[in-house]
Amino acid sequence: MKKTIFITGASSGFGKETVELFHQKGWNVVATMRSPEKETVLNQLENVFVTKLDVTDTESIASAVSEALERFGTIDVLVNNAGFGTMGALEAASDELIRKQFEVNVFGLINVTKAVLPTMRNNKSGTIVNLSSVGGRMSFPYLSLYHATKFAVEGLTESVQYELNPLGIQLKIIEPGAYKTNFSGSSMGFFGTGDLEDYKNGFHKFTSGSAERGEEIQNQNIIEVAKKIYEAVTDDTETLRYQIGTDAIQMIQAKQNMDDVSFKKMIMKNMGL
Repeated sequence: MKKTIFITGASSGFGKETVELFHQKGWNVVATMRSPEKETVLNQLENVFVTKLDVTDTESIASAVSEALERFGTIDVLVNNAGFGTMGALEAASDELIRKQFEVNVFGLINVTKAVLPTMRNNKSGTIVNLSSVGGRMSFPYLSLYHATKFAVEGLTESVQYELNPLGIQLKIIEPGAYKTNFSGSSMGFFGTGDLEDYKNGFHKFTSGSAERGEEIQNQNIIEVAKKIYEAVTDDTETLRYQIGTDAIQMIQAKQNMDDVSFKKMIMKNMGL
């Protein structure tokens, strides 16, 4: 009997690659996105159900889960992939942007999870995969809001495994490094420093070299992340965290091996600050 996977943020990047990989593996796939009417590829695939889901809209979440259950009968795996980043000095961030960052990356993830859990509890089985980041284990300058949400996802997932493992439900965290997706493009909320002069010099130093550094370290083959998600779903272990990308593995290892001050100085030097 085919298993069913439910994926948020499936219109591009890691989400879309994951839809295509699980389809190739013979799974039923629920590919959710904010604007399904724009999708022209996934909706042509057999046993892939494309539907609308906005993680900030609880009615949208409930509707997508209901449609998925009606279509395939159950949900075996949930992949919480939808999210976005922001860049700028914390003091310059508007309340609206701060709340939006958490609404999408944290509260949206929680609400989708809560909508799927009754089915998994009823089945006494299931796997929930939460997309975090190397940025859920360490931080870079001017990405404080994004890091705050990914640190929250890490803590949430680590804690809730104690609640859900006894019910037959596994928790997994995927921690990609820098991959060439639209994260730094259309998915990035760039707010800068506003009119706060004290931050402008540091922010300019950071951003002036970030594009060049990004091109140097970005992993090109984003299918690697989809494959890591597939591994996490199918390896039948209680492994919680999965790093993917040479940069992620190296940076997390460095963070574990260095004291906080040494690591901070290394980051500042590498970022030109």
